[in-house]
Amino acid sequence: MNLFDFNANNKKQAPLAYRMRPRTLDEVMGQEHMIGPGSVLRRAIERDDLHSFVLYGPPGTGKTSIAQIIAAMTNSFFVQLQAVTAGVGDIRKIASDAGDRLKYYQQRTILFVDEIHRFNKSQQDVLLPFVEEGTLLLIGATTENPLYELNNALLSRVKLYILEALSPQAIEQIINSALKDVERGLGQYQLTISPAAIDMIAKAAKGDARMALNILETTVNSFMGNNHLAIEVPLIQKITGQPLVKYDRRGDHHYDTISAFIKSIRGSDPDAALFWLAVMIEGGEDPRFIARRLIVHAAEDIGLADPGALTMANAAAYAVDYVGLPEARIPLAEATIYLCTAPKSNSSKQSIDNAIAAARQQAKISVPEHIADTSHSRSGDLLGKGKGYKYPHHYGGYVKQQYLPAALEGSRFYNPGSNGYEKKIAQFMKYLPNYKD
Repeated sequence: MNLFDFNANNKKQAPLAYRMRPRTLDEVMGQEHMIGPGSVLRRAIERDDLHSFVLYGPPGTGKTSIAQIIAAMTNSFFVQLQAVTAGVGDIRKIASDAGDRLKYYQQRTILFVDEIHRFNKSQQDVLLPFVEEGTLLLIGATTENPLYELNNALLSRVKLYILEALSPQAIEQIINSALKDVERGLGQYQLTISPAAIDMIAKAAKGDARMALNILETTVNSFMGNNHLAIEVPLIQKITGQPLVKYDRRGDHHYDTISAFIKSIRGSDPDAALFWLAVMIEGGEDPRFIARRLIVHAAEDIGLADPGALTMANAAAYAVDYVGLPEARIPLAEATIYLCTAPKSNSSKQSIDNAIAAARQQAKISVPEHIADTSHSRSGDLLGKGKGYKYPHHYGGYVKQQYLPAALEGSRFYNPGSNGYEKKIAQFMKYLPNYKD
């Protein structure tokens, strides 16, 4: 059964992107690494010997098209569910029917779940045993990272196939195919398109075949006269306007982009860091989120190598709240460049992590009595607190005495780095009475 089928009249009225869906595996562009000749998945599809798997990739890369092709090629019963509308009852009903089908007709059932990341825990828990025992063969499609969206039990029972955003060359092939195809595309019209216009469509689509075909179709519908049109850059510009950066503030791309931003700063590459900053700003990322990450990075990866980095990051965060975008992009860029070009040290992070680890390992933590609280007038004579304490200012500013608990005496948690201001800190610490080499 193929639930993707439409009648002929509906197909004629369907959007170009729907009409041009690939009908065979060879027509799927840009995913040769996954379904090219000889690949594991392609061989399984061609032998009709599929396993449960999840297709993970950006929009418009062919996930649903691959499921459609499988539906047409398989001898199994094919059922489609939309995760946003399906309930636990729907899953149980499909599984029950699949069990009967397998028992009485020896026919397997393939369940295709679009947007499977929208399945909640209850839905996934209900689905799990049917996949595990083989009652259902699951094909899921998702634009969200399944490592975070699917539970571990379900993940362990499926294979993960990753689709890539389409290259400009793949987009060009898809556009040219749509322009030439008389049956499904725009081949019945006299249309030409310049290489520069194709390039602009590819840049605007950002690897999304559906978006590329939508731009092409809108251009033709808007400007064609007498079945003739020469598609040039100015026409595409009128359709696309200001190109939008594809960015999901709640999805996987959000985390990947902020990771690339921070790692570019850590790697002292201001050009890369500014690019990722621009991607986030253009994609609608919350500027306060960016500012918070700058503050964390200033302390974690620069720290005492340049104490001014934290001040700069805090100033940028204040500017974001006080000024707002678009002007706040400038102090964010200033802080980004400053942090990129600052000397790096993670000694602050390492030192506090070392101290936390030591604190967790202690069975009992007692403050040495000579540095304990003496705010009460009787704490000294009744409790012995403060006795023997040496006031450093009475000794020229520095005096040797025990500050750590007895069990940790001699421990060293902070080790100055060798960059920037920490060189001076390292030299200073060698002259301290409490210095532990």
